[in-house]
Amino acid sequence: MATAKLEPIPVCHVVALPYPGRGHINPMMNLCKSLSSKKPDNTLVITFVVTEEWHGFIGSDPKPDNIRFATLPNVIPSELVRANDFPSFFEAVNTALETPFERLLDGLEAEEPPVTAIVADSFVDWAVRVGNRRNILVASLWTMSASVFTVLHSFELLKQKGHFPADVSERGDEIIDYIPGINITSVADLPTVFFGDNHQKVLHRAIETVAQVVEKAQYLLLTSVHELEPQVFDTFKTKFALPVYPIGPTIPHFELPKSLPINHNDGLSYLNWLDSQPKQSVLYISLGSFLSVSKAQMDEIVTGVQNSGVRFLWVARGDASKLKDGVGDKGLVVPWCDQLRVLCHDSIGGFWSHCGWNSILEAVYAGLPILTCPIFWDQVPNAKQIVEDWKIGYRVLKKKVGAEHEHLVTREEIAELVQRFMDLKSKEGKEMREGARQLQETCQRAIAEGGSSDTNLDAFIKDISQGGHHYL
Repeated sequence: MATAKLEPIPVCHVVALPYPGRGHINPMMNLCKSLSSKKPDNTLVITFVVTEEWHGFIGSDPKPDNIRFATLPNVIPSELVRANDFPSFFEAVNTALETPFERLLDGLEAEEPPVTAIVADSFVDWAVRVGNRRNILVASLWTMSASVFTVLHSFELLKQKGHFPADVSERGDEIIDYIPGINITSVADLPTVFFGDNHQKVLHRAIETVAQVVEKAQYLLLTSVHELEPQVFDTFKTKFALPVYPIGPTIPHFELPKSLPINHNDGLSYLNWLDSQPKQSVLYISLGSFLSVSKAQMDEIVTGVQNSGVRFLWVARGDASKLKDGVGDKGLVVPWCDQLRVLCHDSIGGFWSHCGWNSILEAVYAGLPILTCPIFWDQVPNAKQIVEDWKIGYRVLKKKVGAEHEHLVTREEIAELVQRFMDLKSKEGKEMREGARQLQETCQRAIAEGGSSDTNLDAFIKDISQGGHHYL
């Protein structure tokens, strides 16, 4: 119909720039899909920017028609080796990609529609500068907890109070009760980048990033949910001038089958296996896609889980795939699974996790208690939040006493812990699962129509569509 062309419809063009890592790309893509679902017509175009390597990994994944990929050259170390030298990779992202991104923006700016806003991962810290130079709105997406953001933003306070630098092996139990929005924590529960000389460059880059976001970005988006960390978000509202929008959980909940469980005829044998297990009887184990525990500790974990007698589904990559030997009929080991779909399955009764923030959000959405096994970065404070604040889990590893003095948790301790964690009848187990169920309801209310995250997403879209701030 020719009449549709008489009035040009203003089109909002968002450039999404995730940090090149699975734990950052996934929530950014989930955010873009949520934005797309809010604007399914032709009034929103999203250009999703990744390296050529990452385009090879995800370029064929299904996505809405109004999301398109654009690529940057592979001028940073490969995803396949980044765990070998994390500080160098982190530095490369923040030095080598800015110029190629500027060239890409030049091309996009010459096209129709012009770029309305950049949504960039907070850890791509040059994106804010690029947007400001070009007079393009920049929204910074923080893919860790709001609690970790406020810890990094309070770095000068930690220095003033004598908690940085601090030797975690000697002072790990010292209480920290002055960080805005956080009731109480300890030195040992700070992010691991606060300790060790090899992390100093990453720590200072992260501190600079947080300061720059607060001072120079136009919006701060977080993958968390307001009701999961209300005191922190209330603090942000009083301390920060820029609009702060918790829009989580940025997990693929919209891709779940409408009814669970279902008959699985899609070739996913692990789902068929789960269908045959008793309700809430299976422990799901995944220690993440990046770093792992030591070989000695992994041997104790494997034997302890097997000796516990508890049913388990274990996602294991690389060397850990040797787990398949001797698991018996109680366990299943797979190299990959659709994690959220598994967590929402009726037969899953708990989640053993490395405590990456995305995995925590998925566990909360699924209403599961968590066995925490943090390794690196924000995983340590995340574990503290699960065990001490939300009270929906146990710690597997002892509180860190310095990476060079690993305290081995024995197979006997692990077997006992797994049995206790999966005991549905104990008073402790019932209270923990009731707490997880309440968090699940909170989380699902937030993303329902009119919920806090849904409302924040609408407000953000309205903001960037109008080219300015719209305060709730």
